[in-house]
Amino acid sequence: MSQPIVDILKEAILLERRGRALYQKAADHSENTAVRDFFQMLADEEDHHSRVLEKHFKTFSDHRRLADMEAQTAGHKTSLDGALRYVIKPHIAAAGFEAAAISAALLIEEQSVTLYSDQARQTTEPKEKALFRWLAEWEHGHLTFLVGLERDIREQVWNDPHFWSF
Repeated sequence: MSQPIVDILKEAILLERRGRALYQKAADHSENTAVRDFFQMLADEEDHHSRVLEKHFKTFSDHRRLADMEAQTAGHKTSLDGALRYVIKPHIAAAGFEAAAISAALLIEEQSVTLYSDQARQTTEPKEKALFRWLAEWEHGHLTFLVGLERDIREQVWNDPHFWSF
């Protein structure tokens, strides 16, 4: 049995706000400009998702329907690409705060992908299906990028004899 859309929207807003808080803290903490810009971009994307979800929540609360998707999603694409990993990877210490933030972010992104994918699959309402497919695809992009970055950082430290000085 699926949860009511209001509960799904509340959970989604909470996940997006948690992601934004984590990414913003990592951006604020980062000393390297490229790493800071990377985390800030993710924080901004999560903020955008939160605002989209909040609009849907308000529209549903007021009118018992979701808002239209086109205006909210038009022109909003993630800036993540594979080349960015190689720009920021050398500046992230494997046992440092940024790497820990990436590990924590993986959990949030995974929860988001699962929630959005499940909701898109379970609903028969077209606007709801479109909203959660859009979010699932976007968060899946975040998740895929972060998994690759985390793997690269781990491999980098495994091959660093200075890290294993004991």
